[in-house]
Amino acid sequence: HEPMLDRDRPLFRCWVIDGVPGGRFAIYTKTHHSIIDGVSGLKKLYDGLSLTEEPVILPPAFAQPRPASQPGTPTPALRRLTDTVRGVINQVGAINQISFGALRKGLSAALGSHLDGSLPFVAKHSPTNVPLKQARGFATASLPLEEMHRIGHQFGATLNDVAATVIDHGLHAYLREKEREWSHEFIAMVPVSLRGEGDSAAGTRVSAMFVRLGSPEADVTTRLQQVAHSVAVAKKELGAMSGDTAMTYAVAIAALAGAGSSTHLDRITRPACNLVISNVPGAKETRYLNGAPLVGIFPVSALAAAIGLNVTLSSYRDHMDFGFVTNAAALDDVQALAEHTRQAYQDLKAAAKTPRRTGSRTR
Repeated sequence: HEPMLDRDRPLFRCWVIDGVPGGRFAIYTKTHHSIIDGVSGLKKLYDGLSLTEEPVILPPAFAQPRPASQPGTPTPALRRLTDTVRGVINQVGAINQISFGALRKGLSAALGSHLDGSLPFVAKHSPTNVPLKQARGFATASLPLEEMHRIGHQFGATLNDVAATVIDHGLHAYLREKEREWSHEFIAMVPVSLRGEGDSAAGTRVSAMFVRLGSPEADVTTRLQQVAHSVAVAKKELGAMSGDTAMTYAVAIAALAGAGSSTHLDRITRPACNLVISNVPGAKETRYLNGAPLVGIFPVSALAAAIGLNVTLSSYRDHMDFGFVTNAAALDDVQALAEHTRQAYQDLKAAAKTPRRTGSRTR
């Protein structure tokens, strides 16, 4: 997973792993994020699978449609010029909108105000924020999808809120177990797809929210309320941006984080976030590869810019599959982290069965 893809060859590789217990096999696919994002990548993967147990081989995910028999009409030079100018104007407007928002939040932070909404570069250096080394850790977990929905609904939250809460709760528990207790709230980057339904074109169309997670001492239900509030405010803020602004926002944050990492300024400045939590929706129906049923799909995401934890989840049939990727120099026991996340879910599930007392919500 760690080595870079060969830039002189197509920016993806695929391995078939046999000998998996139970007469099964696995497929590991590695793709550069510049050519495809998670939503379109997963759609292409499913396009290479069938809905029937009958042996059938579909075109692989990387297959491209045949070119048209007749060359298309060239785009007029004037149209290319106007499209370029329009794009530049949109980018300038986006940068102005982003700059104003950043200035407002910067002033609020300097005055010691409690900030809400999307919060890049306000995170404190946590145990997850150490320089990236080559070694990675990887673990998986699966949770029941409909049950997660029901628990979220019971507390006025979403499935994504539930997922972020149990990851956050599990991370705090993991650090306490390792005697590295963290006394601050984590800031999570949450990628947001900007694709319309059915859009699977190549390239990346994604923005991001930077969400304040729960208080270190919070119980799991209070944490869920805190996370749900933070996500709702950040969503409202991102929703007020145009599509161009939202994409430019994500690109600008990534560029600043990358520059800080390459110049080592990130050692004295605040990191963009402490961890990444991403959800890529999957299929509800069983899929097959030449008659073999797909039983699970576990994302293995990349790490960047001194952010040593990425948890990406994807739904499939009746379960949510989690893939935990860590910088082993920061979090050296990723299996324990996955287990603490499962336990946090069990704690939340138990709390959902307990009658709730009326009272004011936290934050």
